[in-house]
Amino acid sequence: MAQPAVLFMAIVAILLAPRAAGYPWAVCGNTGSFAANDSTYLASLKSVAATLPGNASASPGLYAAAQAGQVWVLGLCRGDVKATSCSACLAQGFQDLPSACAYSKDATMYYETCFLHYSNLHFRVSDETELRSVFPVIYSANATAEEPDRFAGVVAALLNATADYAAYNSSRTRPYASGLVRFSREIPEVYSWAQCTPGLTPARCRDCLSNMMQLGMPLYSVGARLLGIRCSFRYETKPFLDGPVMVRLPATSAGTGAPAPAPESLPTPAPTPAPAMVTPVAAVGGGRKYSVPGMVLIIALPTLAAANLIAAFIIWRKRQRSPAQAKEKQPYSSYPTEADDTESVDSMLMDISILRTATGDFAESKKLGEGGFGAVFQGTLPDGEEIAVKRLSKSSTQGVEELRNELALVAKLKHKNLVRLVGVCLEQQERLLVYEFVPNRSLDKILFDVERREQLDWGKRLRIIRGVARGLQYLHEDSQLKVVHRDLKPSNVLLDAGMNPKISDFGLARLFGRGQTQGVTSRVIGTYGYMAPEYVMGGNYSVKSDVFSFGVMVLEILTGSKSSDTTQSQDLLTMIWEHWTAGTVLEEMDPRMNSSFSESDAMRCIQVGLMCVQENPVDRPVMSEVGMMLGSHTISLGAPIKKPPS
Repeated sequence: MAQPAVLFMAIVAILLAPRAAGYPWAVCGNTGSFAANDSTYLASLKSVAATLPGNASASPGLYAAAQAGQVWVLGLCRGDVKATSCSACLAQGFQDLPSACAYSKDATMYYETCFLHYSNLHFRVSDETELRSVFPVIYSANATAEEPDRFAGVVAALLNATADYAAYNSSRTRPYASGLVRFSREIPEVYSWAQCTPGLTPARCRDCLSNMMQLGMPLYSVGARLLGIRCSFRYETKPFLDGPVMVRLPATSAGTGAPAPAPESLPTPAPTPAPAMVTPVAAVGGGRKYSVPGMVLIIALPTLAAANLIAAFIIWRKRQRSPAQAKEKQPYSSYPTEADDTESVDSMLMDISILRTATGDFAESKKLGEGGFGAVFQGTLPDGEEIAVKRLSKSSTQGVEELRNELALVAKLKHKNLVRLVGVCLEQQERLLVYEFVPNRSLDKILFDVERREQLDWGKRLRIIRGVARGLQYLHEDSQLKVVHRDLKPSNVLLDAGMNPKISDFGLARLFGRGQTQGVTSRVIGTYGYMAPEYVMGGNYSVKSDVFSFGVMVLEILTGSKSSDTTQSQDLLTMIWEHWTAGTVLEEMDPRMNSSFSESDAMRCIQVGLMCVQENPVDRPVMSEVGMMLGSHTISLGAPIKKPPS
């Protein structure tokens, strides 16, 4: 069965195609700006520009890093590029980047054959900077209309094998690999490329590539790439490299799924052994990994136990609900059955005694919060991993529905900006979902607390906005599923130790089937102030209703004000709109940030927020567009058309 995200990915690809037409692509950072009359920073860049292109082109890895004053610079050329082309490409970067990211202290410019990065922050090989700058591009639509699932599996296998070769079989001085697999008469060949920054250990190179793919590499298009500072990926259905192919997977045929598990023997000597072909896996914390045949590092399918639980819940609910309710639940027909599962029972089922010990037998002192479904408790597993245990209330019928939803959805969704499901327990009349523990609790606990929101400086707020956007884009467009959250709000965004956001609480979420763009419900459930007008008035929900909720959240994060705050003389959206039209909107920025924010970034975020809360869903952007607008200053923004609904 083809995946429901294919059609929407095609639409997104068409929308992004003009922007993806050609290089260069600039990504302007948020670590600060230097004054227009400050020549020191530019002078430091010019001093590095005189030597770095030549040093990189002369090095075995086509890579160089340098420091001048308070500026750190690195440049890397693609592994198949000739030295003269490498030097010219990086020299062009020094000419283009300062004007593309005017006065920005942190910037990256990507070209076809190289990239250049500079920053006022010192980057070292040991730093966790692999994903600081990522620029995803989707190329084209419906190129795999006949066999999208098989194509996605083939691409996943090829990227996985290419990543292995780059990390383990290539030279440490040039961790680079190219790949090829033959697919069909319609698409004869698929080509791939993976590369890491020289100096990374093989394990760190592979981890970087794995983490990159977890961001949501689109696998259904005729070409896509994820570009980062420490590592990058790309695949195409047409050749784009000049060097020899290093990884060749056996040709596939219709109905066979992914390529055979062993690539053809490679003539290039390998300094260190690596697996011939890795089975796609998704890391799920605590050192545990789950095999996922046919996909890679993006989707983890539910366990057999989870499937049994879902099936039991479905039967139970069918006996309980009315025909009208059954009609509303039709989207669940797309949920996987037991036949879809590839996980073992032990991979997710957890022993009740372990969870009782971990939570002090669900002690009151361990309680993190409570809702309609029941309570959530903090705990620590024997291996030291901290967890949050959602304990379904025995008297809550709504909780049963929420548990079924979360188990069916969250177990299949793996992304750094979604809360991670660790396991499930169904012993002793208990129904428990076990999640990773997120130490800073929910965003609303900090954002709307007069004292605590001082912790949210401009950099953290921008990171939260961008992280939530990435998580929503994954739900709507990049995962195997197409999920509408329906209850996005600050209390459902958790913050980890680094204040990175994780979307949580999928109890009201809905899964869309192939070709489905919207749903209708007679039971409008959500939180006033975040629900889109078409959902409130008519029960219509879609990815665009989540976009509306996201826009409200963005404006709340920027101002520190609640959308539904009844003490305000105006609602938040109306107030922001009036200041926007008057040109005084920056006056509404949260004063607790002490004016530390970048005015250009703040204006861009406000503009994106207003575009997201347009009354007509057609006028709102999709989340891939939102991510692009928030991530690059080179992309022009359309103006909000109308005043948001009040």
